[in-house]
Amino acid sequence: MTDLLTLEVHDLHVNVLTGIYSQETHLPQPLHISVSADLEIAPHYTPDTPLSASKNYMAIKAAATEFPEGVHFTLIEALADHIIGRLFSEDDRFTSITVKIIKLAISEDGESIGLTMTRHRKPAGVAA
Repeated sequence: MTDLLTLEVHDLHVNVLTGIYSQETHLPQPLHISVSADLEIAPHYTPDTPLSASKNYMAIKAAATEFPEGVHFTLIEALADHIIGRLFSEDDRFTSITVKIIKLAISEDGESIGLTMTRHRKPAGVAA
């Protein structure tokens, strides 16, 4: 069994340009975004272990909340892929990343409508 460190940033409220319907394409849509990122684990963590043995949670939050100016993600699947791709490109130690996105504007009566996407880092030399 392999040891695993999962860093989590959950329930971020983010307004993003997304959607396919005309009423969705002009204004940012409210989304709840959560990210769980599996990271290569250090052999051991002590009280004085430096941050370099893990990952700053704010980098994960930034990937889930900061997007290129004016970019419209037609599908939230593309948004999830963008977040995952950014995190993989920022740190080679991520082994898999899961993004959950809930579309708040279409939810009624408290249900959660959205997706969960998980991608695993491809070994070097394997086509994506």
